[in-house]
Amino acid sequence: MTHQPPPAEELRLLDAELSRLDARRAQLLTRRAWLVAALQQMQGSPLPAAHPSAAPPRPETAAPSVQNVLLVLGGVLLTLAAAVFTLVSWGEMGITGRALVLGAVTLATLLAPVPLLKRGLRSTAEAVAGLGLALTVLDAYALHEAALGGTDGTLYAAAASAALALVWAAYGLLPAVGALRLPLPCAVAAAQSPLTLWALAADAGPHTVTAALLVTAGLDALVALRMPAVAVRICALVGAYGTGGFGVSAAGWLSLTAGGPVAAARAGALLVLAAAIALGAAWRLAGPARRHALGLAALSGLLTVGALGGVARTGVPAAWTVPVHLALGIALLAALRAGRLLPDAIRHGLLWASAAVQGLALLSVLPVAALVVLGPAGWLGRIWSGAPSDARAAVAVDAPWPPDAVTAPLVLLAVAAVLGWAVPAEQWRPRARTGALGLVWAAALLLPAIVSIPYLAGLAVLAVVAAAALYLARTTLAGARITALVLALLTTADLTLLSLASRSVTLVVLALLTALLAAASWHAPLTPFTAPAALVYGTALVSAAGAAADWPPARTALLVLLVPAVAAVLAPRLGGSRATVPVEAAGAAAALLAAGLAVTDPPLLALVLALCGVIAAGTALRPDRRPVGYAATALFVLAAWVRLAAWQVGTPEAYTLPVSVPALLIGMLHRRRDPRASSWGAYGPGLAATLLPSLAVAWSDPHWTRPLLLGAAALAVTLLGARHRLQAPLVFGGTVLALVTLHELAPYVVQVTGALPRWAPPALAGLLLLALGATYEQRLRDVRRVRDVLGRMN
Repeated sequence: MTHQPPPAEELRLLDAELSRLDARRAQLLTRRAWLVAALQQMQGSPLPAAHPSAAPPRPETAAPSVQNVLLVLGGVLLTLAAAVFTLVSWGEMGITGRALVLGAVTLATLLAPVPLLKRGLRSTAEAVAGLGLALTVLDAYALHEAALGGTDGTLYAAAASAALALVWAAYGLLPAVGALRLPLPCAVAAAQSPLTLWALAADAGPHTVTAALLVTAGLDALVALRMPAVAVRICALVGAYGTGGFGVSAAGWLSLTAGGPVAAARAGALLVLAAAIALGAAWRLAGPARRHALGLAALSGLLTVGALGGVARTGVPAAWTVPVHLALGIALLAALRAGRLLPDAIRHGLLWASAAVQGLALLSVLPVAALVVLGPAGWLGRIWSGAPSDARAAVAVDAPWPPDAVTAPLVLLAVAAVLGWAVPAEQWRPRARTGALGLVWAAALLLPAIVSIPYLAGLAVLAVVAAAALYLARTTLAGARITALVLALLTTADLTLLSLASRSVTLVVLALLTALLAAASWHAPLTPFTAPAALVYGTALVSAAGAAADWPPARTALLVLLVPAVAAVLAPRLGGSRATVPVEAAGAAAALLAAGLAVTDPPLLALVLALCGVIAAGTALRPDRRPVGYAATALFVLAAWVRLAAWQVGTPEAYTLPVSVPALLIGMLHRRRDPRASSWGAYGPGLAATLLPSLAVAWSDPHWTRPLLLGAAALAVTLLGARHRLQAPLVFGGTVLALVTLHELAPYVVQVTGALPRWAPPALAGLLLLALGATYEQRLRDVRRVRDVLGRMN
């Protein structure tokens, strides 16, 4: 508990504390005044009074930045002034005056950085040196205009740029101005154009111009690798990639458009030169910049393949262009055997180049593979229209056959061989072999169409491929098993589509696939996939058999029901395996198909639904499938309704009694097992299905038979509910009985109402209200008593 002093005592304590604070403040102010005086004597300048908010103004721009801006601006203005003088005032002076002015100004400007550097004014020296370099460009222009105006402009530009590059490089390497960072990058920039301009001036062909670009790029790469200055290396690197990119693009275009071996060889030589430059740079960078070296090595490998492939392309048919390039790409894998002769970055870069070539080769055969795999779907629109002449016509249907497709299987098999045996990494080897399996499968699918073998022979090849894939799925490891299984199922689908051309072939193929997949289902790991697939093909087989026998669809539905029956028999034998649910799902789908086929014939539809109910009831006998009994009951009810509709029965009780009687029996059994179960859940559905439809019809029935029978039934239900104290029968029966009675008495009420005077109904209503008001409390007690009685019922 906190002690609270009296007000007088608390005031005394506050005054004492404030006195101590005043004394301490006076002591601190005295000490501060002494310190200020001492500092003024030491520095000879007064110090500003300290203020909490008096801070020195912060400069918005740093001093070096301001200096650089001023120097750059001054250099630009001087350069512009020199350019104006050269272009405008140059003609007013003689040749001697011109030479003296230009030489003196340029020499003075280039020498000015020397004393500036000695004084430590490096930024000023850089600005002046930049002005001097710009003046040398103006000198070159002035020299051409004054003394060499008759020379070729392109040739003079080449010579001038070379001279400027040499002069700037020599100037930047002088010891006196060696600290300047501007001359050497400018020299590298000026050196980008002399060789190309000389080639253009000599009216050289595109090969020579491209060679000039590539040589320039090589020199840039050499400078970037040798020079220590960062600015020089960056400038040389930009030049190497820029001119090298233009050179490689031009060489590639020349190789693609080469009309003969000589032109292709010349373009190939240019690509080899570019590859050598990239490889040399990659070799030098293999240690310090591994990623950069890897990319350059990959580029070198791709350029080499392009060069040699372009030369070979002119001597082989067009269909063999891709295989030739693929062979060259695979040859790059020799780097794997180089061991320590090549740096790791070089070897990995060449491997990536080989992988890129193989990937491009696979893309080139993709149109043919897509046509072979997806083309047979065209037979869905022309089922049993006649067998085609060969496998190619069966695959293409109406689509055009791609040109130069003859080498597609060779490409697929070559890449598959590389994936199967040349992948070095242990962790990638299983994936590579899985990819190889897919490529071999694609080649096997392509081969019959490529060779144009007879139609039946092509189907036999696909059947063998499907069987082989299923065998591999049984014998390989888990990773490759899934791939082999997927390939097998895809092959069976393709084979089924191709068989649709002929009726007899369709039946044979479907029977073969059903047996093949059923046999594969004996291997437990494949059962969840092959067993439902076998049921699907079995469904297709019986459907095709019915169509082949010219049966109507409704009659074929009875044949289709064999599949769900087989699934219902097979599912218990699978135990708790993962195949149980897929097998049952396939059987349910077949049953749904059978119902759809029989929908046009109500009597047969009733029979199909009843048979489906029998199959479902048999399934419900299994302890783990008890809920299927509800589906069986629904199917039996639907079968009865469809049969009644087929007999043109319009009496609603004929439809409701087959539902309500079993529902009431089930509710009674349920209440017997569980006496605490609610009567609404046990008897509510059955009573509603029995009484409500009949009540709806009775209100519009002019005869007395149905209301009498319905009233009797409702009375019996009410009495049973009261006897056994059950809410649902009492409420349902009483409500229906009251409504039926109201319906029967309604004509008499109307007749009596019409006979009374017009003032009688309002008077009777008033008397009724008075009576209710007088006995209001008694009526409330009666309602509560009825509610309590119903509440005590189950």
